[in-house]
Amino acid sequence: MTGFGKSETQVLNKKMTVEIRTLNSKNIDLNFRVPHLYRELEPQLRGILNKELTRGKIDVSVYIEGNIATNTSQLNKEVIDDYITQLKVIHSGETTELLKMAIRLPDALKTEKEDLKEEEKEALLATFSSALADVNAYRQNEGAVLGKDFTKRIEVIHNLLEEVIEIDPERKEKITLKLKAALDKLVVETDENRLEQELIYYLEKYDITEEKVRLTNHLAYFNEIMGQEEPNGKKLGFIAQEMGREINTIGSKANHSGLQKIVVQMKDELEKIKEQLLNVL
Repeated sequence: MTGFGKSETQVLNKKMTVEIRTLNSKNIDLNFRVPHLYRELEPQLRGILNKELTRGKIDVSVYIEGNIATNTSQLNKEVIDDYITQLKVIHSGETTELLKMAIRLPDALKTEKEDLKEEEKEALLATFSSALADVNAYRQNEGAVLGKDFTKRIEVIHNLLEEVIEIDPERKEKITLKLKAALDKLVVETDENRLEQELIYYLEKYDITEEKVRLTNHLAYFNEIMGQEEPNGKKLGFIAQEMGREINTIGSKANHSGLQKIVVQMKDELEKIKEQLLNVL
């Protein structure tokens, strides 16, 4: 979700610059820095952002260079003259002194605010849209890079899973021999039928067939969801969690040094995927 966009334009002897920066965040967090004169457009700009960007910490900065309209104060002549007339009734001072007193009284100054011109509104909205397009292009390029990285790491996990499938028969045989050797050392009399049942029970505890099948399905589903157009970052995160469960279960049932090493490699690749998924919408 990291992105940056910048756009500039000239209008009515003013230079407008809009910068939009986005960072990772679970929710949408908008922060606007807009000159006071242009604040009336902020709700409209927020509405545009909410439609285009669904998540992330978003900072929007609008810079105006040139003749920026400000509030101007002017003398309210009619009010001041009326004050002076009234003051002369109660004060015999010179007109200059009366004027000094009059301009301190309420409404002696009137403030006029310059309205935002239609050309400026249109220019700011167009510049904002251009900067937002740059942000989306930036994020799409980053997404394409992440997609290639995910594909590579999913393929690595798939290849490691193939190694697990390849050594699993040997692992089962070693576990069986180990159990039989331990039983042979017992000096007590055993029931062969019961012994066989217990052996099957323990071998089933170490069986990873279901985990291998589910992990294979999760890997395929991850690639399928990644190929869709709509934002699926959260769904990919859920799939990654399920992949982690299967890998952990394989590790807990491994009882085989070679298989445990493969599990560590799979976990390493999956953690890198999870870290990068924080950057996906």
